[in-house]
Amino acid sequence: MFVSLAGSPAKAEPSNYKFDFGDGGVEKGYIGVSSSDKYDPQKRYGFNTPENMRNVPASGTGVGSDAVQFVTYGTKSANTFNVDLPNGLYEVKVTLGNTARASVAAEGVYQIINMTGNNATDSFQIPITDGQLNLLVTEGKAGTPFTLSALEINKLSRHPVTNRTIYIGGDSTVCNYYPLDSGVQAGWGQMLPKFVDTDTFQIRNMASGGQIARGFRNDGQLEAILKYIKPGDYFILQLGINDTNPKNTTTEAEFKEIMRDMVRQVKAKGATVVLSTPQGRATDFNSAGVHSSVNRWYRHSIVALAQEEHVPLADLNVLSSAYFTSIGPEATLALYMKGDTLHPNRAGATELARLVAEDLRRQGLDGFAVDKKQQNERP
Repeated sequence: MFVSLAGSPAKAEPSNYKFDFGDGGVEKGYIGVSSSDKYDPQKRYGFNTPENMRNVPASGTGVGSDAVQFVTYGTKSANTFNVDLPNGLYEVKVTLGNTARASVAAEGVYQIINMTGNNATDSFQIPITDGQLNLLVTEGKAGTPFTLSALEINKLSRHPVTNRTIYIGGDSTVCNYYPLDSGVQAGWGQMLPKFVDTDTFQIRNMASGGQIARGFRNDGQLEAILKYIKPGDYFILQLGINDTNPKNTTTEAEFKEIMRDMVRQVKAKGATVVLSTPQGRATDFNSAGVHSSVNRWYRHSIVALAQEEHVPLADLNVLSSAYFTSIGPEATLALYMKGDTLHPNRAGATELARLVAEDLRRQGLDGFAVDKKQQNERP
């Protein structure tokens, strides 16, 4: 019997995938992908240059028990894992294999900065406008393997535009630490979602440890933000701690002009820029029990720049000092990593995030909640 296929619909292109990488067993519900699997337009996925990939073991369980290693890398590298996708907005969840520190890039720019530790997991939103996701794991720390154990892709919308986004730039007092939900150390940018209406905003924390203004501008983090940021988005930028280190050879005048350049580039995209000043050390108390560090970290130039460029300022330096003074030296020290007077622990990062969110809410910026409970209790 002859059956005409004329007018039959073409096979729908999948919008959701779960990949398990490596040459070990494949977890139920996942598609197994070995390092030798070259991109195949019939399968709609595969490595662009499998000769630059390698199967490697990993110390986790399930999908985390094996991985592939990107032997060549870089945000502009063609050594990518490619997946055909209908245009739209997607959430991509990555699970690394064994690595000390690695970043995730897609579409030629960073998506996640410095995931640390074996089997680290994180996710990001990405708009697909050319019918294909091109992703790789790339340099976070030279000399360490850049590995991928699993990848989950889920379509959020047919419209290839990110949700309203709060982008964050900064250093080790701001950045993410892994595991995101249970690590002892945290940056305040990592904890900011607790105080943001996440029905309205997503958070993209592009801060990284040791960062200086010149590095953030020139080494790919600002580039990633400029690719996606749009009117209605925020960019909160806090730098200065490492810029003041003599080894980085950045004068205060140079720091201020590099920061000004970033402010203007983001403003030109129609987004709202917020400058933030870094908090002080846990031990910045005087004999009267008052905490103050207003002369540190090029703070005066940050304050002046906010006034000159007419952008909001979250003066976290002063806000945190007022809070630390109110709770006293002992309770303040308990908010920092043990034996470390600069880097907050998870509780300290939460308090710093709260101070930033409350101040921006007070200044009239929308999307900042007093606490997450208010979000969860809404009818």
